Amino acid sequence: MTETLTSDDVATTAHSTPPIRPEYELPLEPLSAATVDKALPLYQRLWQNAWIRKSVILICLALLWEVAARLQGNELLLPPFSATIKALFEDIASGVIPDRAINSLNVLIKGYLAGVILAFVLTSLAVSTQIGRDLLSTLTSMLNPLPPIALLPLALLWFGLGQGSLVFVLIHSVLWPLALNMYTGFTAVPETLRMGGRNYGLKGLRYVLIILVPAALPSIIAGLKIGWAFAWRTLIAAELVFGASSGKGGLGWYIFQNRNELYTDRVFAGLIMVILFGLLVENVLFRQLEQRTVAKWGMTR
Repeated sequence: MTETLTSDDVATTAHSTPPIRPEYELPLEPLSAATVDKALPLYQRLWQNAWIRKSVILICLALLWEVAARLQGNELLLPPFSATIKALFEDIASGVIPDRAINSLNVLIKGYLAGVILAFVLTSLAVSTQIGRDLLSTLTSMLNPLPPIALLPLALLWFGLGQGSLVFVLIHSVLWPLALNMYTGFTAVPETLRMGGRNYGLKGLRYVLIILVPAALPSIIAGLKIGWAFAWRTLIAAELVFGASSGKGGLGWYIFQNRNELYTDRVFAGLIMVILFGLLVENVLFRQLEQRTVAKWGMTR
């Protein structure tokens, strides 16, 4: 038995079936002279680079320094930028500044790494147990407002005239701000990620490393940057107050020694080296770390 379709059935079927739009491709038009003329000029394209803008700012600051020193006319109080750069290159060529910088970086790396490890241990305990949270909250409330330099007399009493005293104050300067940032990042991890880790049976250190650390990486990197800045400032200040460590002085001791001998140009040369190390770590090390992790993963702009 065959079915016959009425005109109403054909109309209903045609209405229910959506029409198929034909595909087509439009050819691209060649660039005209007017379109080429709308391209940005070379100087505007160069200005889009951040390092060029920052270099221009530094050059302007150097020119202002040179003009102010020439107008002031007393090199003992403010040497010109040109004289400071000359003293800087002389001490770099003689090996004085490289030796001082290596001594400072040696102490800094020891104290910074020890502070990072302790901060990770404390924060892992805080996100895993209630007693860990209470311990971290109590210690940060007590010790975070305490200036690291205030602990220097105790460090000298406990660890003597050596690197141990400087490492102790560096650990204090790194530990608490980094722990606070890490804990803030861990607590901001979405509950769905936490539940996913628990469903896979992750506990303890594996849960922290696999779930919490990648999700909280922007806060962790921010804490690492803050801890680095605090550690670098604390080290230079401690060397200015404390002096040489085990007979090996750093950049702070270099600044202090030249201040006593009234070599103001070399004092400013030491300060420039401190600034350059800060810029190098901030714009190379941490910038590369951010680009290869949180920026690549779309976790930050």
